[in-house]
Amino acid sequence: MKILGIDPGIGICGFGLIEGNEALDFGVVTTKIRAPLPSRLKELYDGLTQIFDELKPDVVSVEKLFFSKNITTGISVAEARGIVLLVAEQHNVEVFEYTPNEIKKTLTGYGSAKKGQIQEMVKLHLKLGTRPKPDDAADALAAAITHSLMARIMV
Repeated sequence: MKILGIDPGIGICGFGLIEGNEALDFGVVTTKIRAPLPSRLKELYDGLTQIFDELKPDVVSVEKLFFSKNITTGISVAEARGIVLLVAEQHNVEVFEYTPNEIKKTLTGYGSAKKGQIQEMVKLHLKLGTRPKPDDAADALAAAITHSLMARIMV
């Protein structure tokens, strides 16, 4: 099963495709920082549509929105998540959602793990030579791994 993990963001949206314990592809979709919001949302939509068309995932695992102290950041992440959910629906791909704490706990056994710990576990799980970069792509791979592990439990 090909699982596409997504770490939603309006400026940088991470993605990572895994199958079993293998990373097939990962990277980021970026938008122009000073562009108006509708333009940035369109850029994100176009980038994600291309990724879905090329990678043809079976399911999508996306990081759930959590409320942070910076409400502006939370709103922009929510807008990006809306684009992710729309593109997944347009491609008839089922979406599974996990909170950041669920992802951290699944990968490390500790819900407050630091980014470096998550990146190291992603590297080990996928047998990569180095930690995946950038951070947003590593987080997307972590979301995909989380679903892979959770799907085994749910069966």
